[in-house]
Amino acid sequence: MEMAKVYFTGMRTKVGESLLVKFDRLIKKAGIDRIDFKNKYVAIKIHFGEPGNLAFLRSNFAKTAADRIKALGGKPFLTDCNTLYTGYRNNALGHLDAANLNGYSPLSTGVQNIIADGLKGTDEVDVPVKGGRYCKVAHIGRAIMDADIVVSLNHFKGHELTGFGGALKNLGMGSGSRAGKMAMHNDGKPEVDPKLCAGCGMCAKFCNQKAIKYGADKKAGIDHKLCVGCGRCIGVCNFHAISNKSGTSNEKINCKIVEYAKAVLDGRPNFHVSVVNQVSPYCDCHGESDAAIIPDVGIFAGFDPVALDKACIDAVNAAPGIDTSILGDRRRTHKDQNGREDHFTDIHPSTDWRVQISYAEKIGLGSGSYELVTVK
Repeated sequence: MEMAKVYFTGMRTKVGESLLVKFDRLIKKAGIDRIDFKNKYVAIKIHFGEPGNLAFLRSNFAKTAADRIKALGGKPFLTDCNTLYTGYRNNALGHLDAANLNGYSPLSTGVQNIIADGLKGTDEVDVPVKGGRYCKVAHIGRAIMDADIVVSLNHFKGHELTGFGGALKNLGMGSGSRAGKMAMHNDGKPEVDPKLCAGCGMCAKFCNQKAIKYGADKKAGIDHKLCVGCGRCIGVCNFHAISNKSGTSNEKINCKIVEYAKAVLDGRPNFHVSVVNQVSPYCDCHGESDAAIIPDVGIFAGFDPVALDKACIDAVNAAPGIDTSILGDRRRTHKDQNGREDHFTDIHPSTDWRVQISYAEKIGLGSGSYELVTVK
């Protein structure tokens, strides 16, 4: 079998040439025009960013991708599904407000925003997962499944539950309806270490299920009957007092994400682009963004989302960590398979990013092996 090609361009530009020109040249070199877009509906799966977060992708990238698809005869729209947790984006009205606040309006991108699972996150399609071990059926936002073609436009970053977030995370977790997100999260339930808990109230503020209460000792406790395992509390705790101590739970979440991504992509043309800049340690779902952990790397594109994610992982781990970021607070002792610093595991030691790649290979979604092609 021919090795998957992943196309790459760096962030450097010549005077008089925009990075967006390089972005467009990259996706053309990567073969986006090999897809028949003529009169086809194209879901550009994106993360609009939680207001307050400044690491999400600028809307300029979305406009450039949409313009190229329109030039090829397609009918693109930007889309995402609602979230489980408290925030702007757990219903379509707030979600669209968030998109507009963050610069994603039809005036700036030239295309419409559609929240794929509807007003309350209940507009979904049950999609069979071929070869799925954990999910036989995936609950996917209807507008994403109604599209003829799927293009993922991803901000590559760290993630508190999965180690990293790239194309697979954007497609899998991001395309799940609220019921789908609950199905992916609900195997693992976080726990509070009372010795570390400061009683600040932040975790309860962000718990959409009202599962966190405080005892007489002012320490947080999680009611696992109410908890859906979304992990939002892990990310917002400034004292590292909340963690998922189940050794298999993060593994299952990673596998379920892969299965959902497979459900989204099976049987349809698809193409993927990841921008590796402002690589924050946490998901863009946070209402804040910590400092970037490495210098900006560049943009990657290709047809294989697994190869794309692996290329981005390798590029991040090959880059020097920024000591003024969270990496400066960590004991940087983990290594990847090439002997380089494993930035993702150093930041989130309870995660194993390798699971997404290996399981995606196992169920036939793509390959972690790739040939990198540099586009000037």
